[in-house]
Order: sequence, then C-alpha cells, then structure tokens
Amino acid sequence: MKMTWIAAFVCVVPLAAGCGGSAPSGAVSASGGHAEGGSIKIGSLHPLSGAAAADGQQMENGAKLAVEAVNSAGGIKSLGGAKLELLSADTQGKPEVGQSEAQRVVSEGAVALIGTYQSAVSATVSSVAERNKVPFVIDASAADTLLSQGYRNTFRIPPGSKMMGIDGAKYLSEVSKAAGKPAAKVAILHEQGPFGTTVKDAFTTEAKRLGMQIVSSASYDAASVSDFTTQVTAVKASGADVLVVTGYYRDGVLIAQAVKTVKPGLAAVYGVANGAFDIPQFPAEAAGAGDGFFDANYHADAKSPQTKALAAKYKAAYGAEIRTVAVLSYEAIRVIADGLERAGKAEPAALRDAIAKTRLDSLMATNGPISFDQTGQNGNAIPILMQVQGQKVVQVHPVDKAEAKPVYPAEPGR
Repeated sequence: MKMTWIAAFVCVVPLAAGCGGSAPSGAVSASGGHAEGGSIKIGSLHPLSGAAAADGQQMENGAKLAVEAVNSAGGIKSLGGAKLELLSADTQGKPEVGQSEAQRVVSEGAVALIGTYQSAVSATVSSVAERNKVPFVIDASAADTLLSQGYRNTFRIPPGSKMMGIDGAKYLSEVSKAAGKPAAKVAILHEQGPFGTTVKDAFTTEAKRLGMQIVSSASYDAASVSDFTTQVTAVKASGADVLVVTGYYRDGVLIAQAVKTVKPGLAAVYGVANGAFDIPQFPAEAAGAGDGFFDANYHADAKSPQTKALAAKYKAAYGAEIRTVAVLSYEAIRVIADGLERAGKAEPAALRDAIAKTRLDSLMATNGPISFDQTGQNGNAIPILMQVQGQKVVQVHPVDKAEAKPVYPAEPGR
C-alpha cells in the first residue's frame, strides 16, 4: 500500500487515507506491547559537537520536526495513535562514540535508529543495529561499503559514493561539452576517509573513460585541516582546468577561501558529494568566494511544493535555512513512521520487514519513491547538479531537475 504522508507531515494535518481507523487510545512500549503513557522510541545519532556539528544539529532538528509532525497528525494510527519519542545522541563524529551511543539508545528501548552523517560512524552503528536486530535508516552517509556487509537491518535513503562519483563525472562532461569547452584536465582534493576515497575512485575511473585526464589527486583530514593554500597552489601548478572537491562543510568553505586567494585560473570548482557547495548558507559564509561553484550531490527537491513548505517550517522553528541533510533526517523518520503504520506493531523485526517494503513519496530530487533494494539501498536515489548563482544555490542539471541553466566556465577565484 502506498502512503502519501508528505503533505501531512509538512502541513501537520491528518494522515493520508489508507492508514486505518482510530484504535483505542494508548501508547506502545518499545517491546511492542501497549503501555499507557508510553511511546515508540527512535534513536537519532548525529555529530552534535566537533567539526561537523552544524550539519549534525540540522539533522537533529529535521528529525525533531518529523517526530512533531507525526505526533501532531495523530501518531501511529494502527497502534492506537501511539506517539514517537526521539532519543538523541551525540556521536561527536567519532566511530567509537557512535557505536557506544547506538548501544545506549537501543538499551533504552529504541526500536529503530537514524544517522549518522560520517560514513565511518555509520559503519559502527550498522554493526550495533545488526547485532541487536534493530533497523537502522541511514539519512546521510555515502560509503558503498556500508551496504556490502550483507546486513539485513541497514537501509540508506541517499545514493552511495560510487553512483555520485560516476554521475558527477558524467554531469561535468555533459555540462562542459554543451558549453563548447570540454573539461580536459582535472585535479582532485578529497577527504581521506572511506567516503571521500570511494567517490574519488569512482569519479576518476569514469572521468578517464570520458576522456578527461587526472593531473593531480590529494587527500586531507577533514577534522584537522585549517588551510588549503598549499593544496590549491599545487592545483594551479598542475595546469588543471577543473578542481573536483569531495568533503564536508568546514573544509569546503576553507577551499573556497583558498581558491579566492590563490586564483588558480580554473574553469570551474566542481564538488562531487561535497558537503558545502550546495548548502544555502555557503554563498554567504564563503563571502563571495564560492560564486559559480558546482556540486553533484543528493539534494532536496527545490521544485517541490512540499519541500518548500518544510523549508519554511524549518526556518520558522530554527531561524535558519534548511540543509539537505536535515531533509534526509526528516525523511528517515517518515520511513520509520510509515513502516510502523504498516507493521501494526512497535517491534524491531516487524518494523524491519515493513521498511524493506517501503514505497514512499520523497522530498528529495529522485527518480521515484523511496524504495529499498535487497542491499538496503534506495534504488530511486540519484545525485543532481547544483551551482551557486547570484549568491543562491540552484539546480542546473539534468534538465528535468533544473531551475536554471548551468554557467560554464564559471572562472572561480577571479
């Protein structure tokens, strides 16, 4: 049964038809039985401190808004209107902390987990989820290794690293050729973890197949790096006409600042799964240094009225522009709530089986509803291409997702 809950969640109106009639009031305990005054607990694991805290807080906020929306719309109807409760945990962006916090919230009764942003952290959380047979819905972590373990309880909403690397290379080739100036020489900077390395490898293979030359490639520690002047100077010396960057928010801003200082004479700075270049706050924080920057990444659908409504709701609640990662956390709660509704019980095994059969309309730019394959990957997830134009991030490619035409060459740093 397909359930169209999007409007209900963003507008806080009754859930869509097909959810079942009201049962006698009474919440549900974590074990699945009815318990007066109880709730259905969901563990929310994100980096609320450390280098990625800004994104982590956005994700936590997105999850909170989704829980509030479900509860305001009447809770889980098939469970007598049972309410959701978020058990928040700070992973600090550290795998070992994520692992211990995941075990803690499971011990406190969480029937499902969402998280975690960093792929290395999601790897340890997925092992906890598998060991405890509790479903784990990944809202943002791209490493393909996360779904290669044969685990039954891990699901991912956005695309994986390999897809983003391959499609990122294709989009660069298509956009640059359409402009009459095909990208020829590419330099790569990427964070050194499994996420950045996998994206880099996939991009490199596809870019070479499409006739591009990789003239330099360097990695960095996103948690400790403080300046990219040396790296961007090396990019300038390499003769690259495009700089490809895979990483997180803070390092993305630092790279933009270095590009403005060094002026490497590029046709484009081109993010692939970059955590900064497609964020609404990036143009202002980069103080104009990011004008023209591209990013091939998963992204909330800016053309969707429902996504726009959620963005307005987020700004009213938190006084800030919503980031895609917050939308993904919102989506993860929706997936779990939808699964609970169809399972008819707050029991992890039944919930896991219901999530595996999900078909849920998405707030993301996708090829269709959220639907998981045998590995746990959302098969309709895709990256799209964004660009900073006029101090605003807009969707520019593929054509059916575009709000504006891409500007190429973009000549960053000049």
